[in-house]
Amino acid sequence: MTKTPLSAVGDLIKLLPTGTVFVFQFVNPVLTNSGECNATNRWQSAILLVACGLSCAFSSFTDSYTGTDKKRHYGIVTDPYGLWQLSSVPPADFVDLSGYRLKFGDFVHVVLALLVFAVLGLLDNNTVHCFYPDFVSTQKQLLQVLPTVTGVVAGALFMLFPINRHGVGYPLTVDSNELTVDSNKTTHIGTDTAPKRQTTY
Repeated sequence: MTKTPLSAVGDLIKLLPTGTVFVFQFVNPVLTNSGECNATNRWQSAILLVACGLSCAFSSFTDSYTGTDKKRHYGIVTDPYGLWQLSSVPPADFVDLSGYRLKFGDFVHVVLALLVFAVLGLLDNNTVHCFYPDFVSTQKQLLQVLPTVTGVVAGALFMLFPINRHGVGYPLTVDSNELTVDSNKTTHIGTDTAPKRQTTY
């Protein structure tokens, strides 16, 4: 059985917003008429590819924080002011939004996300049959090479620019704010100063 780009890329899919990947995998076969497309289908599929790519880029510039209601809320990372809140709920006392400033690593993450989505989207079976059907034989070879190469490049860059954001569309994990607070409770009892989030790239 021929691997699909989704299964071939494997763990690299974690670099992409889950919702964006789901929308592309669900909608693209419909817009391309399962690879048997006309000019209208090509335009629709191209718009989908661009929209999903923009979604991946946008999500890389988002992060989330714990609000005073103890729920997760999202915002856009900016420089030099930190996180621009998309919610009216203020952050919890231990959350310092200025620590969410835009970093060079965020731009690296954008490039990696777009690279992974390009592998996923442009080598999708329906996309290949729709836009460049003569490319089908080469597609199988690229599916064996590109995910590995992309994984090596992504792994090296993530070692240099580690990402610890929890942006829109990405799986929620324990916030570093909460970890910092929990690990410092014993040393901050009786004080008014709460530990602040330290974001490094």
